[in-house]
Amino acid sequence: MSNQTKLVPTPGQTVGPFYGYALPFEKDNELLAPGSPGSIRLQGTVYDGAGHTIPDAILEIWQPDAEGNILKKTGSLVRDGYTFTGWGRGAVGNSGVFTFTTVNPGPTKQVPGKPAAAPFISVAIFARGLTNRLFTRIYLPEDTEALANDPLLRSLDPERRKTLIARRDADGGLTWDVRLQGEGETVFLDFQ
Repeated sequence: MSNQTKLVPTPGQTVGPFYGYALPFEKDNELLAPGSPGSIRLQGTVYDGAGHTIPDAILEIWQPDAEGNILKKTGSLVRDGYTFTGWGRGAVGNSGVFTFTTVNPGPTKQVPGKPAAAPFISVAIFARGLTNRLFTRIYLPEDTEALANDPLLRSLDPERRKTLIARRDADGGLTWDVRLQGEGETVFLDFQ
């Protein structure tokens, strides 16, 4: 018999009733102050596989600013009301709805030799029943040429691709829903 013990994988996170206690912080869903020049509302609803809303999920978003610059400043947990932070965290309410105040992300600088990606917002989703967080993206709906040439979107079936593209609201904001499984399941990314 070997002296080596077989290690068993453990969950990447502990899911419990602590989201409302330990993770939120003041103005966590405001990447900049509401009403700031260029600010928009990003909103949506998180659904489970049966189509019911999930009242206890948290979403984190990361994104470049409107010019496509990826911010490298420390202090994203301190909201001063003026500085765009590029990172936010928002809990869904009892209705499963989340909302962020942010900007439309600009296209990031193209890496030489690689195809350009359409502007997007990176998302991580934490919720009860998920042993590991889920990663996905939100794309802006307008630039159809950039969407058609985006490497990730090009790799997806057209029906699946739609799950990553937000809808533009009449007020200029974005609406994007998350479906954790089932019909219309959001495309999730696997990072090894």
